Amino acid sequence: MRLFIAINFTNKTHLQLLVLCDELRLRSERGRFSLPENLHLTLTFLGECDEKQTSAVKSVISNISFEPFDIKIDHIGRFKRDSGDTWWAGVRNNETLLKLQQNLTSNLRSKGFDLEIRKYNPHITFGREIKTDITPRQIERFGETISKIDLMKSERINGKLTYTIINTSSIGKIRH
Repeated sequence: MRLFIAINFTNKTHLQLLVLCDELRLRSERGRFSLPENLHLTLTFLGECDEKQTSAVKSVISNISFEPFDIKIDHIGRFKRDSGDTWWAGVRNNETLLKLQQNLTSNLRSKGFDLEIRKYNPHITFGREIKTDITPRQIERFGETISKIDLMKSERINGKLTYTIINTSSIGKIRH
């Protein structure tokens, strides 16, 4: 299974993300846009995992400890690519989110996962290979309180990229 750990949003935040994504789509000459139901914030990408690895990931996320925290989405950005840019909504600097991501990554590495080493840039991908006249910019802040993380499976079903939650860990657990 192809897996990743993500934050999925409430309907209110999701609708606000869809408005931004639709604006980008309407003002673009071309691009491969994320399906509306696939908008999420990736914490850690795991790639292909067997049953033993999947069990280890479930153990890691069920034992991660942190309190609910607020995130704010406050800008639109892009990663420049020769084939067309990847556009996304960015999350305002958030130490709690960064610490959560670092703890997940560290715990997964201790279980033998070989994860990419690069600076974490929390964002929600709107699309790839996009050509548009929009420029990166600040937006009116919106967001929500995060109280769970999800282990997600990525697969193609009838040619459609589908993300399915296979495990959820509610946060706010206090470990001593």
